[in-house]
Amino acid sequence: MNRLMIFALCLASVGTMGAQKLNVEQAAKLSGKADQLNQARELIQKAMENPETKDDAKTYYTAGKIEFDAFDNATKTKMINPNDPAANAVTMADELIKGYNYFLQALPLDSVPNEKGQVKPKFSKDIVNKIAGHQADFFTAGASYFNEKMYYPQAFDAFMIYGNLPESGMLGKLAALIDPSQVATAFFNAGLSAYSGNEVEKSAEAFKKARLAGYAQPEAYIYEIACWQAVAQRDSSREKEAQSKIYEIAKAGHEKFGLEQPLFINNMINSMVVDGNVEEALSQLNAIIAENPDNAALYGLRGYVYDREGKDAESEADYRKAVTLQNVDFDTLKNASKKIFRIGTTKWNEIEGASAEATAARQNVKTKYFEAAKAIAEQAKAMNADDNDLRNVIESIDYALETYFNN
Repeated sequence: MNRLMIFALCLASVGTMGAQKLNVEQAAKLSGKADQLNQARELIQKAMENPETKDDAKTYYTAGKIEFDAFDNATKTKMINPNDPAANAVTMADELIKGYNYFLQALPLDSVPNEKGQVKPKFSKDIVNKIAGHQADFFTAGASYFNEKMYYPQAFDAFMIYGNLPESGMLGKLAALIDPSQVATAFFNAGLSAYSGNEVEKSAEAFKKARLAGYAQPEAYIYEIACWQAVAQRDSSREKEAQSKIYEIAKAGHEKFGLEQPLFINNMINSMVVDGNVEEALSQLNAIIAENPDNAALYGLRGYVYDREGKDAESEADYRKAVTLQNVDFDTLKNASKKIFRIGTTKWNEIEGASAEATAARQNVKTKYFEAAKAIAEQAKAMNADDNDLRNVIESIDYALETYFNN
C-alpha cells in the first residue's frame, strides 16, 4: 500500500511539472497573437508562480517575448491607426518595460551550469538582440510616461534603462551608434522625472549620471545641487553629507562653466566655509580674483566670507569695491547695502556724548554708512523693485535716517 501511494505521489508530481511546462510551451505558441494575448499571459503567470518552473530561464524568456511581441503588434497597429486603443502609448510602454524586466530575470537563469558543470545559454543571444532592437523605444516610453505625469517610477525607470544600455554590454557594437548626448539627455530626463515624483535622491543620482555622461547644459549640475539642498532641508542629520555632495558638484560645475555660472563658485566657496575651511576658501577666491580683478560678484563673495569670519573691515572693503564695478549684480548690491548699514549701526551705537568730536563722528556715520547704504540699496531697487528683503533693508535705513537725524 505504501509503495503504491509513493508511486501515485510521484506520478502526481510529474504530472504537475508536466502541466506547468506545458503552460510555458502553450504560452510561447500564443505569443504574438493579439487575440490570444490575455490567455498567453495567464498561462505564463501560472508557470512563474509554480515552484517547478519559476526558476526556469525559458519561463521568463517566454514572458518577456509575450510582452515584446505585444509591443511590436501595437507598433504596427499604430502605423495604420494611431487612435486604435491597442496602440495606447502608456500600454505600449508598460509592455516594453515588463518585457525588459522579464528578460533580465531570464538572463542569469540561462547561464546556470548544467549537471556537467557546463554553461550553455539557450535564450541569451535572442534576449540581447531583442533589447538592442528596441533601445530607442525605451526613451520613447519614458516620454510617454512623463507626458501622462507618471513620473516615478515609470518615466524614471524607462529613461534610466535607455541611458544605462550602452554600458550594459547588451548592445554590443550597436552601442557605438547611440549618440552620447542622447544618453546624457535620457539621464537628465530621468532626473526630472524623479524630482517631479518627489524622489530627490533618485533625482540626484540621475542628474549625476547626466553630468558624468557629458550633459552640455548647466542645469544638470544646478538641479543636482538643488536635490542635495532638499535632502539637507528634510533631514538635518544629513547636512554634512549633503554639503559634501554640493561641494563636489559645484566644483565640477565651476571647472566646466567657469564664472559664466556664478552659482557654482558661490556654492563651492559656501561649502568650504560651512565645513570650516575658511582659509582654503579665501585662498581659492584670492587666486580667482587675481585673474578676474573686475568681477564684482567675486568681491561680494569674498565679502561674505570675511563677514562669516567677523572681519568687518575686510568685508566692508570688498563690498565697497564691488559696488563700484560696472558688472555688479542685484544680490551683491543688496548684500553690500546690508553689510554697510550694519557696520554703520554698530559704529553709531558706540558713539557717546554730545561733544564736537561725537557730533562729527555721527555725521560721518550718516554720510559714509547710512546714506551710502541707502544709495546702494536704491541701485539694487532699480534692478529688482519687488524683492521683499530689499524693501525691508530700505525701510530700516530710512527709519535710522529719520530717527537719528531728525534735527
